[in-house]
Amino acid sequence: MKEFAARIEELALDLTSQFSVLDTPDEIVMAEKVYGILAAMPYFQKHPELLRYVPLQGDSLGRKSVMAIVKGEKKPSAKTVVMIGHMDTVGISDYGSLAQYANQPHVLAEKFKEIELPPEAKRDLYSGEYLFGRGIFDMKSGDAILIALLEKVTADIEHFEGNLIYGAVCDEEGNSGGMLNLTPTLVQLQKEEGFDYLALLDTDYMTSEYEGDENKYVYIGTVGKLMPSFFVVGKETHVGESFKGLDPNQIVARITDRVNLNPEFCDVAEGEVTLPPITLKQRDLKPEYSCQIAKTAVLFFNYATHCSTPDQVLEKMTKVAQECFAEVIDTLNQRYETFCRMANRPFAKLPWEPRVMTYDTLYAAVEKEQGKEALAELVRAKMEELQKRADVDSRDKGMLLIEYLHSLWSDRNPVVVVYFTPPYYPHIYVEGKEPKEKALLSAVADAVNTTKSDYKLVYKKFFPYISDLSYGAAPREETAVQAFCDNTPGFGTLYDIPIADMQTLNLPVLDIGSFGKDAHKFTERIEKKYTFEVAPELVYKTVMNLLK
Repeated sequence: MKEFAARIEELALDLTSQFSVLDTPDEIVMAEKVYGILAAMPYFQKHPELLRYVPLQGDSLGRKSVMAIVKGEKKPSAKTVVMIGHMDTVGISDYGSLAQYANQPHVLAEKFKEIELPPEAKRDLYSGEYLFGRGIFDMKSGDAILIALLEKVTADIEHFEGNLIYGAVCDEEGNSGGMLNLTPTLVQLQKEEGFDYLALLDTDYMTSEYEGDENKYVYIGTVGKLMPSFFVVGKETHVGESFKGLDPNQIVARITDRVNLNPEFCDVAEGEVTLPPITLKQRDLKPEYSCQIAKTAVLFFNYATHCSTPDQVLEKMTKVAQECFAEVIDTLNQRYETFCRMANRPFAKLPWEPRVMTYDTLYAAVEKEQGKEALAELVRAKMEELQKRADVDSRDKGMLLIEYLHSLWSDRNPVVVVYFTPPYYPHIYVEGKEPKEKALLSAVADAVNTTKSDYKLVYKKFFPYISDLSYGAAPREETAVQAFCDNTPGFGTLYDIPIADMQTLNLPVLDIGSFGKDAHKFTERIEKKYTFEVAPELVYKTVMNLLK
């Protein structure tokens, strides 16, 4: 295993040496580098047809992923393990004047000795047990493990039974475009080759979950992510007649207060708890300064899931919006009554009524007025216009579509529209009920129990970070997925994911990654011993156990 570890370190340094910052041409150069490393292997020189690019469809940069297929030659077998790793990284501006060295771990280490580092990073630097550099932790050392595994297996392909597929994907740090294009390719390959996919393995990074955490984790399953959102229509007024209007910011603020970091909305499965929701955007949509209050506001949350499906989250958030809207009206009436008493004016209850609807309900209401075909054409044209706008974030395009849809409605009374903002990452809960889930749990348990090391190895049910693993499956209940499709403005045009292909794959997933610290920080680093010795052994044993 020492030669195996040395090769992984060599590959990790080589991959890190090539910058591959998200949304830059370097992502393409990185894909070509990975392809070149794989193409140099004797197995792929003999079978070049088993190595290919998977283009990122419609990408202005022309980015691509790499897919390598290995077929064991001991005897025919359909059993196949799918493995993925992303090649892209976040940017390097956080390195400041040292940015040019961010891809040279050994040089960077010497440069770091000349500057002030956080105490823990400084200790790790001088220990000699860590390698620093952009992407070495997230996640080029993980890619190195998988490439070295392919080298090891193909060197003795005559005695290997089963198949491996490795997808080195682009755009993971952005919109998961690489994996979203790989998923349909995997489904097509399954049809062509008759592969029986057993599991989807990622080697993305692993780190301490809390201060003083000494555990090293293997994760079976993955957390999911939804972004429940609120488009709030108030009633505009001059600030000099403030009680004649309804401020949408007050409704948004009440929803934020109710939902933000509230454990009431955590998902709990087998004792593992998601982080509670947190706001990712909250603002009114008034474009200019004036003495008129805002008419509309928008809010959306990062909502992690272990077991809640889109229809369930939509129902919860609709109920929250209704309650918060009612509470705001009660508060306003109390305050208005107090003000009238202080100003010696007559009090009359304010006219507002709490009203909440989902996006699909709003669409139906507008469709009733506009007509089915006429509205479809208006919305199609609006989506076409929004698609061309490079100045608008993809998340805001859905909000702008709601704003446009609402403008077509004759009803101008206050309302909260509940919808989903993309992206959507389904959670995958490996319960052990299905044969493939049982096989994966058994394979991992054996790998953990038979790997001797100085580390405390622990396996848990959910990889806690949003990742491409989510696209290995999707909820199979029709209402669950339909609620997301129907309530994501522009789904299928402004935003799309291959849900049917994800449902077809329906794979249990796991992550066995490098150990390190400070992902997405300039002190990003891996611990060498665990990353190059222990994690690869766990990966190798798990894969072999699955293929038995």
